[in-house]
Amino acid sequence: MADPAAAHLLRKLHTLILDELHALVTSKRGVLLSLAMSRIATLAPEMRRIGLSATVADADALRAWLVPSRNTPATLVMGKAGAAPNIRILDSVERVPWSGHSSLYSIPEVYGAIKSAKLTLVFVNTRSQAEMTFQSLWEANEDHLPIALHHGSLDVAQRRKVEAAMSEGKLRAVVCTSTLDLGIDWGDVDLVIHVGAPKGSSRLLQRIGRSNHRLDVPSEAMLVPSNRFEVLECVAALEAARVNAQDTEYPAVHKLDVLAQHVLGRACAGPFAAHQLFAEVTSAWTYRNLSREDFDKVIDYVATGGYALRAYERYAKLKLTPDGMWRIAHPRFVQQYKLNIGTIVAEEMLKVRIASVRKRLGKRVVTGGRVLGELEEWFLSQLAIGETFLFSGEVLRFEGLDEFGALAIRAPGRDPMIPSYQGGKFPLSTYLAGRVRAILADPSSWKRLPPQVRDWLSAQRWKSLVPKANQMLIETFPRADKHYLVCYPFEGRLSHQTLGMLLTRRLERAGAQPMGFVASEYALVIWALRDLSLMIESGRLSLARLFDEDMLGDDLDAWLAESNLMKRTFRNAAIIAGLIEKRWPGKEKTGRQVTVNTDLIYDVLRSHQPDHILLRAAWEDAADGLIDVHRLGGLLKRIKGQLVHRALEMVSPMAVPVLLEIGRESIYGEAHDALLAEAADQLIDEAMRLV
Repeated sequence: MADPAAAHLLRKLHTLILDELHALVTSKRGVLLSLAMSRIATLAPEMRRIGLSATVADADALRAWLVPSRNTPATLVMGKAGAAPNIRILDSVERVPWSGHSSLYSIPEVYGAIKSAKLTLVFVNTRSQAEMTFQSLWEANEDHLPIALHHGSLDVAQRRKVEAAMSEGKLRAVVCTSTLDLGIDWGDVDLVIHVGAPKGSSRLLQRIGRSNHRLDVPSEAMLVPSNRFEVLECVAALEAARVNAQDTEYPAVHKLDVLAQHVLGRACAGPFAAHQLFAEVTSAWTYRNLSREDFDKVIDYVATGGYALRAYERYAKLKLTPDGMWRIAHPRFVQQYKLNIGTIVAEEMLKVRIASVRKRLGKRVVTGGRVLGELEEWFLSQLAIGETFLFSGEVLRFEGLDEFGALAIRAPGRDPMIPSYQGGKFPLSTYLAGRVRAILADPSSWKRLPPQVRDWLSAQRWKSLVPKANQMLIETFPRADKHYLVCYPFEGRLSHQTLGMLLTRRLERAGAQPMGFVASEYALVIWALRDLSLMIESGRLSLARLFDEDMLGDDLDAWLAESNLMKRTFRNAAIIAGLIEKRWPGKEKTGRQVTVNTDLIYDVLRSHQPDHILLRAAWEDAADGLIDVHRLGGLLKRIKGQLVHRALEMVSPMAVPVLLEIGRESIYGEAHDALLAEAADQLIDEAMRLV
């Protein structure tokens, strides 16, 4: 769209086809795409738009998204339904863990399923989990089956090699993440195994649809829950899949940083009149409610940087001509735009290369070789030379960093570190969360659960309470010189983390002396020095007041003002909006340089222009993603007047999983799990004690 020749090249465009539309519209990529479509519609008004998707929760929203905002929604054409999938949940002979996400208990049974199939895709939710699952399967691979690994941090050449081997029938299994969610249509895949709960029914249907990819042949799938709560989630997902219930996200809208990027791109193509561009932008469904005032603020930002930055020439990217047209201020901004276009802001990555080590003049010399892929800089910077880590399905020994990235050699070893990745987890969908609550609330449905999970819930009902679907259970109990508050919102880790931070602030004001909190997908635990049960019983602590909706007002604003979270979201918005360019020939910025620059600008804007569009964009991003404030608001409304408190003498069975999360990272390997086994057994024995 930024090419002056675009008007000529696109004038005869007849049809635009968007495959997997549900996956495009939920992110800023979809917002930018909608703006590009509005521009194409101006250049080629006869263009027809077609969207394709097999997993849609709200078809009407996508029908409206496809066409100009004031037009009749696109026609809905339903394809013939295919064969119903065959999905089962692993009923393991092993004890299902109370906590954790590794699913290592299931490896022998997963390997057995792989042996019985022709080609299996083993889906996991994170790259860390992919590395660990692949390594565990490789160690169990006594038959030397060809098993491969595929995730987004591996080198592109390595991923293409795996895909080619799949298409040629040379593999028996591939451990993969969302990189193989879409577009893998090889009919030879006859089994999908999902390790860990799928977090959403649409994601599950999308992934299992890779198996037997033909309309008349049912997909074959097995779900492998990582812990006991995930058993409930897998049952909920299975039931949703059986009735073809979808839970895809609603399309993203009104991203001001994306609009700023689009405005600059439009100027790169040639001068424009503000009123004409406003009409074009608001014809996109994503900006149908954009006010002229906000649009003009975006234009002003692109032209000057905004009130607080207009004194700096490098932010003045547009000029107003005497005839009222906006044009690019200098040709260098065109190149800057083209080098930095896009809406994906990844964490700073470093290439990982296999190194060769040799002696030269009595000194050890390490030189780099073949690239394996990329890991985030923050993880590699924590490693000391000689430490081992798991990557690309191999145990590697860290040999240091050079100007091109990280150097490592193959080194067999026990207990390697597992790389973790920022933002790597999927949230539990609202739809599945509701189904999980419904299963819990209906003891007659427990007969569908494995005996060990039924016994766990029965013990919970005897020792404490299993809440009804519309209730939220709050438990308080003492343990090891501390006092604990555990609640069970079932609204996903992001909203629970935000809730934990806000509750901690309120408990501090109430004199409870909170010490910390941990959130899981299902529950939240806060521990304190004061006796929380006594404070509630005496009336010094009101649970209704503690969980009041007003925490999303001043408490939330104060917390965000003190945290670094807003600086993180501002950094991303500033890069997308072109305030900071990461790429420039010979002047590429490191992640640290970008962060320092954006932090300084953030502080300036907060002090001198708190209504700057990028501060607003950062707040909206945080609310939608990192803190999930909209979902938290829904939770607080749902539980109002529906709080159920139990003051216990010891930990309850349902509280054990979230207490086991205290002090552990999101993914641990087998050796780390062994270190926690004794403490876990002690907690479990305490929770299941009859007296």
